[in-house]
Amino acid sequence: MKVSEASPRPAPNRVDAAAAFAALGAPQRLGVLEMLVRAGPEGLPIGVLGERAGVTGSTLTHHVKTLIQAGVVTQTREGRIMRCRVAYGRVEALSDYLLAQCCADISTDQEHDRDHDTAS
Repeated sequence: MKVSEASPRPAPNRVDAAAAFAALGAPQRLGVLEMLVRAGPEGLPIGVLGERAGVTGSTLTHHVKTLIQAGVVTQTREGRIMRCRVAYGRVEALSDYLLAQCCADISTDQEHDRDHDTAS
C-alpha cells in the first residue's frame, strides 16, 4: 500500500538529501522511522512508539527531534498525547532524489540488459 501526501518541502538538493540520510544513519532512528511506517498514516503516540522501537525517555526524544529536523517525521499534540507520523511526501522525495539518476550512465546499447531486481 502506497501512502502519498503533498511533500512539505521541495525536491531535496544533494546537501539536503545528505543531511536527511545522515539522520537515518543511526540504527535506533531508522528503527523509529520503521515503526512509524508500519503504523501507517495515523502514526503512533510517542509512548507507544518508544515501546515498539525499544527506545524510551530522553533518548527517544533526541531521536524523534533529529528525525523531525530531517523532515521525515512530524509530531502533533492531541490533548495530552504527542503523536508522531511519517512525513510520507518527504520520504518519497528523498527516494525519488536517490533514484532519479538511476542508470544514467548506461549506454543505450546496455539499456536492454539493465534490471533493477537482483532476483534471478
